[in-house]
Amino acid sequence: MKGWLKIASRTLQKAPRTADEFDKLPKHVAIIMDGNGRWAQKHKLSVSKGHRQGTETLREIIRHTDDLGIGSLSLYAFSTENWNRSEEEVSALMQLMLDFFHSEIDELDAKNVRILILGDKGRLPEKQRETLLEAERRTGSNTGLRLNIAINYGGRAELVKAVQEIATLVKNGTITAGEITEETVANHLYTAGQPDVDFLIRTSGEQRLSNFLLYQCAYAEFAFPETLWPDFTVHDYDQALEAFSHRQRRFGGR
Repeated sequence: MKGWLKIASRTLQKAPRTADEFDKLPKHVAIIMDGNGRWAQKHKLSVSKGHRQGTETLREIIRHTDDLGIGSLSLYAFSTENWNRSEEEVSALMQLMLDFFHSEIDELDAKNVRILILGDKGRLPEKQRETLLEAERRTGSNTGLRLNIAINYGGRAELVKAVQEIATLVKNGTITAGEITEETVANHLYTAGQPDVDFLIRTSGEQRLSNFLLYQCAYAEFAFPETLWPDFTVHDYDQALEAFSHRQRRFGGR
C-alpha cells in the first residue's frame, strides 16, 4: 500500500495551492532530499524502508511541481559519494530506482514530463542504466516539466566534464580560448538549455550543497526546513515556495 506509514495528519493538510495564489514562482527548483535514514531510525525501521517512504514524498512533490507549472525540477537522488554506503543500502537504492521508474513512467509520460538523468550512467548496473536510458528516450520529445534526476552525480565531476569537452573544441580549432564564455560552460553542463536554479530546498535542517549543481546554484535562494524528507508534505513545499515569492533577488545589485 502506498504511503503506508504516512502520518495521518497528511490527509488533513490544506488543499495544495495553485499557481495564481503565489506572487511569483521559481522557474527552476532543486531539492536535496535529505533525512530518509534519520526518519527510518526514528521509526525503528531499516534504512531501505526510509528510502522507500521518501519515494512517496517524491511522487507528491513531482505532481505538485507539474501542477504549478514550474519549468524545471532537479532532484538529488544518488551522489558519486553514495557508493561509499553499505552494500545493503546501495542495493536497496538501486532496486528502488527500478521500482520508481517502472511504476511512474506511464503517468510522467502522459503528463508531458521530460526526464533527464544528471550524472554518469556508466557506473550503474546494466538493468538500471537501461531503465534510465529508456526513460530519457521515451520522454525525450515531451515539452512539459523538465524532471532532472541526479544519479551518480557530482557537481565537481560535472564541471570537469564540461572543461574537458570545451578543451577538445579548442584543440580541434572549433573555438578559441578567448571565445569561451559563461554560456559556453553552461551549454556543456547536464542541464544545458535550462535556466539556472532559482530556489534550492534541502530538507532535514542540514545546510550545505553536498556537491550538487554547484555552477547552476550561483544565485539560487536557499531554504533548509527541519522536516525530514519522508515527512515533507505538499503543504510544506507550498510554504517554502511562498517564502521564496517574497524574497528580493538582486543578483549583486542594490
